Amino acid sequence: MACDATELRHVPLFALLDDEEAAVLASQVEMTKFIPNQRIYKIGDTDGHAYVMFSGKVRVTTVDEDHQEVVVDEPSHGEFFGFASMLEQTAHQTNATALSEAVCLEVDRHDIFTLLQQKPHAGMDMLSVLGHQFHAAQQLVRGRAARNPNEIIEAEASFGERVADGVASFGGSWTFIIAFLVMMIIYTIIQVALGRSAWDPYPFILLNLILSMLAAIQAPVIMMSQNRQDTKDRLRGELDFDVNRRAAAQIQSLAEKLTLVVDKLDDIDDALRKSHGVATSVSQK
Repeated sequence: MACDATELRHVPLFALLDDEEAAVLASQVEMTKFIPNQRIYKIGDTDGHAYVMFSGKVRVTTVDEDHQEVVVDEPSHGEFFGFASMLEQTAHQTNATALSEAVCLEVDRHDIFTLLQQKPHAGMDMLSVLGHQFHAAQQLVRGRAARNPNEIIEAEASFGERVADGVASFGGSWTFIIAFLVMMIIYTIIQVALGRSAWDPYPFILLNLILSMLAAIQAPVIMMSQNRQDTKDRLRGELDFDVNRRAAAQIQSLAEKLTLVVDKLDDIDDALRKSHGVATSVSQK
């Protein structure tokens, strides 16, 4: 579907174009319509196209190492998606799906190159698009970093592990210590008061047996809980490492994209200066 040059005025990236430049770009790009739940592209596609939202709703997602779908962006009117892969000429690293009937402007690398040749200042708007993607990546990292390792472990805990945690928590509290001490004092007083008719006279052999059995059972249960705590600490460390690694990868990727855009702008600027110099020398002659 052909694109109207006036519609490009509503896209921040193309707002600086004059009428002639907008007409040239409109003749190169196409408007594409997607039906609800239609996949626009998926991870690994190498079609080399990026899209600009005009109407409807699109969701851009990726899949993390836990095989969970993570929402990366929901572009609004005039915003790009799939832009970085198109610029780098690499496979898409995200999935894009139309949530409702959507109309998007389809752009490829050649269209952007033509635009920068005619309007180099539009490169600043492209940097703004990359800045938006950078912020989206930061929000994604924050969201993944917000996962609570305790909740992850509790969700996978068995009934025995929950009991071990409960016993260790109660056995290491002042409530247990005071209650146990009070029971021992009451038990001792009763046995002494009963004298020869007591069922456990001094030296309280039955009480000693009960205490030994309690200690024998309580010790391994507490060790189980300690092992669970070690697992929690290890998971926290792994999550911290995973978050740091993802953040470093995102920053490195965005830095490479920004460098690519800056280099391209420098090349275009040099070409324009050379062409301007040649034109000046010809006019002087």
